[in-house]
Amino acid sequence: MFQRQANDALALYAEVIEGFSLRRKVRYGPDGPGKEGCVQEAMFTIGNATVHCIDSPVPHDFDFTPSTSLCLTLETEKQVKQTFAALAEGGKALMPLDDYGFNPLFGWVQDRFGVSWQLMLAQP
Repeated sequence: MFQRQANDALALYAEVIEGFSLRRKVRYGPDGPGKEGCVQEAMFTIGNATVHCIDSPVPHDFDFTPSTSLCLTLETEKQVKQTFAALAEGGKALMPLDDYGFNPLFGWVQDRFGVSWQLMLAQP
């Protein structure tokens, strides 16, 4: 649940995440209840995972938390590094890209919208 940032987040994800596909996006109209043009409901897929998101019509004090992450397994080292860098821009690395023993290239990042992502290299 975003707060008036869903359109920007969806645009970023479409640009930097391989396999991202926006399946549906409905915006609030002039009669609300949310701000006109904000996302009333959107659905996107990354690989076989389907994610729904909205722009909350009601302001609130809570936001995303890293306790829930979207996890991406990418095929090449280049994909992992590029996707991590793009998501980290304006956000923060929670675990920089490295070999943590369970995967040769793993990183955990919170993007500028507060969404947490765990990225790792596909292993044979």
